[in-house]
Amino acid sequence: MTDVTVSQDGIVTGNTYDKYGSTNPLVKRLMAGFERSLDELYERAAPASVLDVGCGEGVLVHRWAQAHSEARLVGIDLEEESIQAGWEQHRAPNLEYRVMPAENLPFGENEFELASAIEVLEHVPDPEHTLAEMARCASTHLLVSVPREPLWRMLNMARGAYWSELGNTPGHLNHWSKRSFVRALSAHGEVLEVRSPFPWTMLLVRL
Repeated sequence: MTDVTVSQDGIVTGNTYDKYGSTNPLVKRLMAGFERSLDELYERAAPASVLDVGCGEGVLVHRWAQAHSEARLVGIDLEEESIQAGWEQHRAPNLEYRVMPAENLPFGENEFELASAIEVLEHVPDPEHTLAEMARCASTHLLVSVPREPLWRMLNMARGAYWSELGNTPGHLNHWSKRSFVRALSAHGEVLEVRSPFPWTMLLVRL
């Protein structure tokens, strides 16, 4: 199994592979497509305030904070050394980080215009509850992405990874096809746009 990062509570929060900073040509190409779709959906939503659930080391939320200095952004994630070290490297005056799980969010109803979860929902024990909490805290939009299944696991097996887990990445508790993910998010609002940057599914939802 690849090296993984684990929270203080023993939850797998990710792996030590830096996909955003990779110099591998294939990874760079895949991430360019992912980030282009994400940026376009974010700009379409144009939020004045953002709650980023499972913000990781803060790469994306920091980028949004720098691009929109007038917006308020809050990133949350679990307590894990590499995550908090990343926060120190991704500071901005309009960006706040908090250590907390994705369940029972301590924010007011409609406190943020947009709530995001980018490559997070596959990790949480109860994604429906997390989505409901995000929808409660957001007044206008949800922006979410997950690995597209079963494509994700097939690609893992094709590269010889996680054979004993049938290609499942460590820490992935939930799995969605594009159709099933759209159906899950439709319970919370109108799916405005569906993007499929290979090999992910990404949605912008109007609440």
